[in-house]
Amino acid sequence: MPLQGYEILYNKHPKLFTLSILQQLPKIATAIKNEHAWLNSIIDEHKIDIVISDNRYGLYSAKANCIFITHQLQIKAPLGIVEKLLQKVNYQYIKHYNACWVPDFENDNNIAGALSHPKHLPQVPVHYIGPLSRFDVTINQKNKYAFCIILSGPEPQRTVLENIILQQIKKQNITSKIVLVRGLPNALETPVVPENVTVFNHLSGNNLGNVFAQSQYLICRSGYTTVMELLALQKKAILIPTPGQTEQAYLAKKLEAQGWCFSVTQQAFHFTKAIKAAENFNYQLPQVSQSGLQNFITAFIENTIN
Repeated sequence: MPLQGYEILYNKHPKLFTLSILQQLPKIATAIKNEHAWLNSIIDEHKIDIVISDNRYGLYSAKANCIFITHQLQIKAPLGIVEKLLQKVNYQYIKHYNACWVPDFENDNNIAGALSHPKHLPQVPVHYIGPLSRFDVTINQKNKYAFCIILSGPEPQRTVLENIILQQIKKQNITSKIVLVRGLPNALETPVVPENVTVFNHLSGNNLGNVFAQSQYLICRSGYTTVMELLALQKKAILIPTPGQTEQAYLAKKLEAQGWCFSVTQQAFHFTKAIKAAENFNYQLPQVSQSGLQNFITAFIENTIN
């Protein structure tokens, strides 16, 4: 049975992003309380022993061994006092779990920096399990497209970026072969584009993985899941953080400093200049193992049974 999301609404003005989230904390807390009650009833009904929660704060119970997965031990915000408040609330929920698994490298050369490696960790055991990816890294990576553009995230910024990119492709006469995935699973129509651009409203699973793998460069938001997947496939990327999302801006800047991705703000994005900058950028992509989560799940089940 699918759980309802937290239904977070994003303000169209980037500077009001954090205030908008803070105002919704009571609504989020209610959703967490409801999913906690739901889990307890499901555990009783199905006799569940182990629960693994992918960033769902209410999926803990004293009736089972519960694991919380997140890369955000520290939630970035424009103001330090807000960061401290959010971390306190974050840890209040995480402490209900038996352990916390962080999908990042344990060493200093990691993906999320202060987000996943804060000065103070939660009270529960924290384990770094390495980056995760849903894609098969052994799939054919022969380049079919020069650029794969992945649109995602909240409106109206998703549409704003789509309009910027499509207008620039036409205006700057970009002739390279491009695939655009719009991130609109319910859309029925696609925009009119030049012949060198292939458009999909939505792709999932293996189809999306194939498009990623068959592209020389990815142009996308700097969301953590996307970053893990492009690193797993060893793909060069141009990251465009969603305006107002402090975490994405932090990740893009950090990854560029490490040589893992090139980044540019949405306001400053210029397709031709971004292509040239990416071609001259000294990418130094890390090696990513896919076995971390499986190994931790296997060990955890064995320890639980024994």
